[in-house]
Amino acid sequence: MTEGMFSADAMFVLAVLGMTVATYILRAGGYWVMGRLPLTQRVRRGLEALPGAIIVSTILPIVLQGGLAVGLCLIVAAAAQIKLRKEYIAVFCAAAAAAGMRAAGI
Repeated sequence: MTEGMFSADAMFVLAVLGMTVATYILRAGGYWVMGRLPLTQRVRRGLEALPGAIIVSTILPIVLQGGLAVGLCLIVAAAAQIKLRKEYIAVFCAAAAAAGMRAAGI
């Protein structure tokens, strides 16, 4: 294609386009399927529980690999989020806890 900093070969461009199409199909397909399902109380409860399940399945492996310091930082972040309801402050509190534990040698 072009030479220099922004050069790309045809295989790369096809791969990116393929991933774009697959992502769009999956997202649009999800909306299409949910538009045809009756929203019973059971389905509604399942959809409400989904964000928490995704967060736990994402964070739990990190905590299990990271050890005590990561677990404590997660607890600090969760407590700050529950108490203050501000995401940025919760992240700042967790970073401060991590810095403190690192300075203490934990």
